[in-house]
Amino acid sequence: MERTSRTPADLVINPRNVKLGRGQRCQRWWKHGDPVATAFYNSLSIVFPEGEAFFIESVRHYRDSVPPTLQAQIDAFIKQEAVHSREHAYFNKRVREAGYDTSSMDAELADWRAEAKAGPADVNLAITVATEHLTAIIAHAFLASDRHFKHDSAESTRLWRWHALEEIEHKAVAYDTFVAVTQELIGYQRWKFRSLVLLMVTGEFLSERVRFMSRLFTQDGINKPAIWIRACWYLLVYPGLVRQVLPAWLSFFRPNFHPWQQDDRGLIAAHESTLALRMVGQSDAGPEA
Repeated sequence: MERTSRTPADLVINPRNVKLGRGQRCQRWWKHGDPVATAFYNSLSIVFPEGEAFFIESVRHYRDSVPPTLQAQIDAFIKQEAVHSREHAYFNKRVREAGYDTSSMDAELADWRAEAKAGPADVNLAITVATEHLTAIIAHAFLASDRHFKHDSAESTRLWRWHALEEIEHKAVAYDTFVAVTQELIGYQRWKFRSLVLLMVTGEFLSERVRFMSRLFTQDGINKPAIWIRACWYLLVYPGLVRQVLPAWLSFFRPNFHPWQQDDRGLIAAHESTLALRMVGQSDAGPEA
C-alpha cells in the first residue's frame, strides 16, 4: 500500500520574485547559436504560461480538503507557479521579438487548457502530479550537471536554474494533495491511476516537443531529416537530457514511490546563493505591468 507522504517535515517552499531579461533582446538562436537547443527550450517555455495556470487551478481546487500544513504548501506552490508563468510569458515575448511566430502553439495550448478544465478534477490533479514529476526530474538534471547551460548567458542560465530549483522545492505538493484526496482508493488503485496518467502525459509531452520544434524548424527553414538527427543526438547522447532522466522517470512506477525519496535540497542550496534571488514579498510578484 502507498504511504501518505514522505515530504521532509522541515521543508520550506520559498516563493522567489525574479524579473529576468528586462530591456534585453533575444537572439534568434539564443542558446549559443544552436538551432536545435534553442528550439527545444523555446518549445518548453511556450508551454509554461498555460501549463502553470492549469497546475495552479488543479491543486487549488482541493486546497480546502487537505490538512493545514499541506494548505500552506499549496499556497507557496501557487505563488511560485504564478511567478514562473509571468517570467516565461516575458521570455516568450522575447522569442516572438526574435522573429518566431508562436500563435499556433499558443492557440493549441489555450484550447487544451479549456478542454482540460471541463474534465474531472481528480484527473486534472493526476495530470498535474505526472507533469510535476517530469518537471522535477528535468529540474534535477538541470542543476546536477553543468552540461546543459555551460555556454549560455548568465541571464539565461539564471532563468532556467531558478525555475528548476523551485520545481524541486515544490515537487511533492501535487502528489501529497493527490494522496490526501484519494483516500477512498486502495493502494493498487491509486498506483494504477497515477501510473497510467504518467504514461499518457509522457507521450503527450514528447509528441508536443516534436510538434512545436517542427514548427520552429520550419520557420528557420531547416525542418529536414538532418536536423532531427541532430535533435536526437542532443536529447539522447549529449547533453542527453532524456537519457539522464530515464531512471528517475521509471522510479514513479514503484508502488511506494514518493517524490522526496530523492532528497535533492542540496542542489537548491548549492545554486541559490549564486542566483541572487529575492523572496516574494520583497517586491510585487504579480503580473508584469
